[in-house]
Amino acid sequence: MSFFKGALLSAAVALALSAPASAQIAGRPIEVSGTAGGFIPDGRARMQSGFASQGTLGWRLSPAFTLEARGTFGPSHADTTPNQKHNFTNLALDLRWNFRAAESHTVPYLATGFGYGLSHTTGHAPDKLERGAPSVALGVLQNVINQRTYLKLEMRDVMFREREALEFSNHIFATAGLQYVFGGKPHDSDLDGVRDWLDQCPNTPIGAKVDVHGCPIDSDGDGVFDGLDKCANTPKGCTIDKQGCPIDSDGDGVCDGIDTCPNTPKGATVDAKGCPSDADGDGVLDGLDRCPNTAKGCTIDAYGCSKDTDQDGVCDGVDLCANTPAGLRVDAAGCPIEVSVLETQLLDTGDIRLQNIEFDTDSATIRPASFALLDSVGRILVQYPTLRVEVGGHTDDRGKKEHNQQLSEARAAAVMGYLEAKFPLIDAGQYTSKGYGMTSPIAPNTSPLGRARNRRVEFKVLNTQALKIEREHRQFLRKEEAAPADTTKH
Repeated sequence: MSFFKGALLSAAVALALSAPASAQIAGRPIEVSGTAGGFIPDGRARMQSGFASQGTLGWRLSPAFTLEARGTFGPSHADTTPNQKHNFTNLALDLRWNFRAAESHTVPYLATGFGYGLSHTTGHAPDKLERGAPSVALGVLQNVINQRTYLKLEMRDVMFREREALEFSNHIFATAGLQYVFGGKPHDSDLDGVRDWLDQCPNTPIGAKVDVHGCPIDSDGDGVFDGLDKCANTPKGCTIDKQGCPIDSDGDGVCDGIDTCPNTPKGATVDAKGCPSDADGDGVLDGLDRCPNTAKGCTIDAYGCSKDTDQDGVCDGVDLCANTPAGLRVDAAGCPIEVSVLETQLLDTGDIRLQNIEFDTDSATIRPASFALLDSVGRILVQYPTLRVEVGGHTDDRGKKEHNQQLSEARAAAVMGYLEAKFPLIDAGQYTSKGYGMTSPIAPNTSPLGRARNRRVEFKVLNTQALKIEREHRQFLRKEEAAPADTTKH
């Protein structure tokens, strides 16, 4: 019974899913089939279900009708004791009604026929019951293997009036097998819509579009035929995949095969050949460059934007005075245009001399009142990172020489320590401190004014050659111009 159900289900699925297709064998060929399956007799026949076989010889009258001679045989046994043989034979002439043209790839059909029925048994008179037997069948032909071979699935009801019965019984045959077509003419071997005797390209792939000669068309010349090509307008020279679509490995919009720069970073703007551009020449490609107009020579970050560490408006890499204090006007090279008196003193003499740094009495502790003055010096010194500077402490001649020497050393060290702490950009390795005590007076120690001049802190440049180079970077005031106000005085 499971075989019967399977055959019936297969027929139903084939009928449901069958779809129109190109023609196979046209004309009026001979069709021969052989099938086998199961036999389910009517219960009133007192027979057992079992094996069934069937053969047909048909002649195609037209695409819609086929005339078939058929023989169906169902060997069985009686379902009563002593279980004797009880066979059923049906010989008939059928008219097959094709729901789709007989040369189609899939042909659902209905067959009606009338013929000779024989119920042959023993112990139930008459042993051979012979009567007319109409039948009706539902089936499907599915082209397989080649143009001429079909899978045939059929379910048939043979109507037969049993012994001492007034109405017809229904004997069901569910069979499956093969049908072969002899003769006729192959209509379209490659199913491209062009008859074989006109088709100059008989092996066109299924689905490809063809011209009037049956040859496939490749409009974009990429080697994948129209109808199969999912990207019909591929540019010439592009590398394509199996579906005819161009490959773009680096995702820059220019297909492989044309792309002469195949490893372009994602997001970069490219030209027609797939090569990225860098309009401002800063090393960051257009499309990735967030600052596309960076000036030549500027140091940039990962986004292509210039750095300006001292925020003077002149980018690092171009700025010759990289540590300009905030608020000062600078020239195109990033160097201050206005030079204070102390800075002028440093550039002209290589020395800054401060006589008004206040310390606690007999101590190296700097009084807060002197912080602003030292800050002015610190802001100048950070602009000159190449200079080596000595911070020198000096005293007047009052007190013992040894004590003054120690005090001057401590005060020079305190000043240098203050500047290093307040201005991290000052390189401590470029600075030294030294105490001179009373040994280097610049005025006589005979008056309070003279002694005040001798109590001083000096910032002396040791590498004067570097100072000369720094001086050339700066734009100085002309001699006849007035110097700007000295903001370091208080």
